[in-house]
Amino acid sequence: MTGGDLTQEQIRPMIAAERTELADLLAGLPEAAWDSPTLCEGWRVREVVSHMTMAYRYSMLRVVFGIAKAGGNFNRMADRAARRDAAELTSGQLVASLRDNVDHPWKPPGGGYEGALSHDVIHGLDITTALGLDRTVPADRLRVVLGSLSTKNLKYFGTDLRGVELRATDLDFAIGSGTPVTGHAQDILLALCGRRLPHDRLRGEQAPRFTQRFNGKD
Repeated sequence: MTGGDLTQEQIRPMIAAERTELADLLAGLPEAAWDSPTLCEGWRVREVVSHMTMAYRYSMLRVVFGIAKAGGNFNRMADRAARRDAAELTSGQLVASLRDNVDHPWKPPGGGYEGALSHDVIHGLDITTALGLDRTVPADRLRVVLGSLSTKNLKYFGTDLRGVELRATDLDFAIGSGTPVTGHAQDILLALCGRRLPHDRLRGEQAPRFTQRFNGKD
């Protein structure tokens, strides 16, 4: 089942569940963990959560003004906002912002609720994977997110699949053609989104193309 098999309203409970579970997980983190790096290069846990909750705290006018100040570059605006808010808001405030907005109807422009779910799932994995936490995203949510990926998404993330097939071992999903690289569906998702994974998350001759030295270890 992909996002195309579900109505937008059927996806909304998945979004609420994902946000609720992430809020519970984040609430249980020791304070020091909030300053740990994530798979989002240059962002700690607190910057990622600041970014995840930006849409709940910013008006459209504030976003537009921020983009203008960033020279029309949304990514630059988002980075500035995440760093500023991470410095100003406590971890408790960030958790509350996520928990209080589990039913928020935000959708990324042109992305629908599939895009909103993808945003939460991917950034949640940026945190949990980097921290080595044992959290598995439910298969129905992963199917929606993987099913909504497009060539445009892969180009945006700079994902190079030449000569490689990325194949999930726990879900019926594969993409690309060539030497197989295998792993759990959520790790395949992160690889497709341009994240450099811990070295032991993927298997196959070409796996090093999608992994990194992590926490100083090969």
